[in-house]
Amino acid sequence: IDDGAPGSVVIFRDITSRLARESALREALQEVAKLKERLQNENEYLKNEMREVKNLSTSMVGQSSVMKDVRGQIEVVGPTDATVLITGESGSGKEVLAKLIHDQSLRSKDSFVPVNCGAIPRDLLESELFGHQKGAFTGAVSDRVGKIVSADGGTLFLDEIGDMPLDMQVKLLRVIQERKVDPVGSNQSVTVNV
Repeated sequence: IDDGAPGSVVIFRDITSRLARESALREALQEVAKLKERLQNENEYLKNEMREVKNLSTSMVGQSSVMKDVRGQIEVVGPTDATVLITGESGSGKEVLAKLIHDQSLRSKDSFVPVNCGAIPRDLLESELFGHQKGAFTGAVSDRVGKIVSADGGTLFLDEIGDMPLDMQVKLLRVIQERKVDPVGSNQSVTVNV
């Protein structure tokens, strides 16, 4: 090609592949920007959902008539000093419901103590729930406060009580009725308000 300048060399390159790569890169960057915006929106949504979960005591997830009934029952029973029996399949949220009731109650400033009775071996269950005195049995090297006494003033949630041996259920019934605990090895009852 002669452009009129002596000794000049003009080089032509095919840049269509480079332009295609740049175009693909621009499209990929636009897609990344869209995904980033979508992720930010989803994060904001999740933050709002977490706020709702944290405030379940005033707002529960679900709008079905059953959930509305549950919400109403929480509002009725929460402020009372009643003992509550919650039934349902494993994984149905009994502990969550118990915590919601606790949060609505006058006991909410005190502790919520959950105990999975089915997970505690039979020979430790009585000591775990009622506590024990030093020397009450082999290995009792010091006094121990049980879960019931540690929940005094607050809420005690006993999960899987049906898995508990019957003799322990009878002792537990006495605690519920009389609001007194007899630690293992002690001659003195401890009054509790749970």
